[in-house]
Amino acid sequence: MTLRIGVDLGGTNMRAALLDDKGRILKEAKEKTEAHAGPVKVIANLISLIETVKGDESVLVIGIGSPGPLDARSGTILSPPNLPGWERIPLAAIIEEHFELPVKVDNDANVAAVAEAKLGAGAGYESVYYLTVSTGVGGGFVINGKVFQGANGYAGEVGNMIVVPNGRKHPSLNPGALESLASGTAIGAAGESIGIPGGSEAVFNEARNGNEAAQSIIDEAVVYLAMAIANLTHAINPDVFVLGGGVMSSEEQILHPLRAKVKEYVYPELKELVKIVPAKLGSNSGVIGAGFIV
Repeated sequence: MTLRIGVDLGGTNMRAALLDDKGRILKEAKEKTEAHAGPVKVIANLISLIETVKGDESVLVIGIGSPGPLDARSGTILSPPNLPGWERIPLAAIIEEHFELPVKVDNDANVAAVAEAKLGAGAGYESVYYLTVSTGVGGGFVINGKVFQGANGYAGEVGNMIVVPNGRKHPSLNPGALESLASGTAIGAAGESIGIPGGSEAVFNEARNGNEAAQSIIDEAVVYLAMAIANLTHAINPDVFVLGGGVMSSEEQILHPLRAKVKEYVYPELKELVKIVPAKLGSNSGVIGAGFIV
């Protein structure tokens, strides 16, 4: 049996898991990232976490999913907003030197995309586009089990796709970018503006209870997500779109109307051919996908 280790490195928590060749979690450990302590401390904690799950087992590879931006080819973390002080940190090389094992680092959306494409809702399809809608909006395109990186490693970055020219401004994205209009953060902010505190979850709850203003916020987000999926359909035409992230847990309120709305934006011949399915692996997609990106 081939064993591998997958690591989900987040700004708040980090998690490592020992996986078998079917992606089953055999052993796992989790702790706070302590991002404020800087890269030296975080990497020391990360090595300790990997050692905990590895034990005396013979492991083939280590994969790490990390916030971006990063250079996946060299495994270098560039300057993630939620990992302060990480400026061009060669994370893959550091972990590789310590464990004397092959190490691969990729961004968290690509890692989750690999998990869903190989072992989740996209299993059995040649091309899978994974779209995650939570705090932000991210994506990854997987072909034959491998992430398509593009020329500079930015393929799949759908969060910065403009869906409203000169629209709402986000500090680090284009005006009118998808993330600034359809993410959980955007839905929550729109709710706050009409007196619904409590983030996107509160907006969905209010809509379920018949609040028309809350429903209109969700309807608007669905329109923008449908535009993005239609644009991606016409650009890359994947076999299946797999949708994950916290916002997608409200399946009846998002997924069903989204499928209908996408049909309005694609060529007539594609209306019944665009396949959109919910993700299967949930919060495990990070560690599982990380183990299989190598």
